[in-house]
Amino acid sequence: MTTDTVTKPRNPYWQLWRTTPKEVLYLMLSFPLAMTGFGVAISLVASGVGTLAVFLIGFFVMILALYIGRGFGLAEINLLEWAGREKIARPDWQDDRAATGFGGWLAATLGNAHYWLYLLHTVILNFVLTLVTWTISVVWLSVGLAGIFAWLLDGEVQTGDPDWSLGEWFFGLFGVNTASWNLEVADNIVVFVVGLIFIATLPFVTRGLVLTHWWLARALLSAFKSDGLRREVQSLEESRGAALSAEGHSLRRLERDIHDGPQQRLVRLQMDLAAAERQLDADPEKARVLLAEAQTQSSEALEELRALSRGFAPPLLLDRGLVAALESVVTRAAVPTTLTAELPTPLVLPGEVERASYFVVAELLTNVAKHSKASHAGVHLATELSDDRPWLLVQVTDDGQGGAAVLADHGLAGIEERVRGVGGRLEITSPEGGPTAVTARLPLPKSSADRAPVDL
Repeated sequence: MTTDTVTKPRNPYWQLWRTTPKEVLYLMLSFPLAMTGFGVAISLVASGVGTLAVFLIGFFVMILALYIGRGFGLAEINLLEWAGREKIARPDWQDDRAATGFGGWLAATLGNAHYWLYLLHTVILNFVLTLVTWTISVVWLSVGLAGIFAWLLDGEVQTGDPDWSLGEWFFGLFGVNTASWNLEVADNIVVFVVGLIFIATLPFVTRGLVLTHWWLARALLSAFKSDGLRREVQSLEESRGAALSAEGHSLRRLERDIHDGPQQRLVRLQMDLAAAERQLDADPEKARVLLAEAQTQSSEALEELRALSRGFAPPLLLDRGLVAALESVVTRAAVPTTLTAELPTPLVLPGEVERASYFVVAELLTNVAKHSKASHAGVHLATELSDDRPWLLVQVTDDGQGGAAVLADHGLAGIEERVRGVGGRLEITSPEGGPTAVTARLPLPKSSADRAPVDL
């Protein structure tokens, strides 16, 4: 028998009250922030415009005003998120372009529409909106608190005119005769009810005022769609460059390994066979010795070629997938290694991600055997959802001496290039004395995000 648990729906009104204190504090803080931003920015804009003809001083003053607008705009976004509003995507400030030189800096500031929109938000729109919302919130809160507590503190509501009664006027609107009433009590009741109404409606008022600020910020201060496209293009260009670099590095290494290993053995094999052929009739015994040496050279060359062929995608990876291929790599590792796979089932990995994962593990285990002085290593496969997309985590750990770092033209540099070539990133934790953990984060198709991980 199964028992269904019925979840009691939450009261939407009380849910509003959960964020009301932060919203009230935001509305109070927004006033001095907007006044300060307006004062500083408008002074810089006025000074910049007035001194444009004076040796271009105003030109740099205007750039300073743009940076001031950027700072106050970001402060506004952070305050809105702190108040409970939805996160606003940060714009692309093109800081990488600004770091290329004076011309790039000018293009990244004066030519970036975000700077001008942030300045417009600081100097005019947010200043005007804050005056309105701050006034409404202060009046609403003051009337509510005064209505509830004023008669408790003073014992009597002061209307300013001894001949006029708030209670008599209010109840008179409904045709109620208050001639025999205690008008002081009537005044207090009316004020209390009004204050209670204002406090009860405070969450709706603060939510509406804060949302108005958020809508303005979203319209002016959020990222453009082109920002995301620019970052994606830049990321693809970096990935393409890293892939080409990694491919070139692999080809150069393979060429060097073939030249230094199998090629030399094959040359020796050719020389031994030629010498054996010359000695075949004159000295058969010596010829047999040379043929035996040639056989040894051919066996060693074959073993080296097999080892080098592991630099290409093995048939096992193509036929049975990543986990089976890594099991083979772990079995052949010089350092005792365990493999743990926690992958969603079923999970179809892109071919380039499978190949990158295979070579990352193979090369990292080779580095462990050569440099780490470790007694044990581990390979861990998992998935995670980060930055709104799924990732494959390929981690290799060892209990060695640590100190691993990415150095130019060394093993980890080639591994990092391979990972970046498929749009991933490499993370290394290797303090002196160990242990070492190297994690490759490789991007997966977004359809993989809906699959829950299970142990294999």
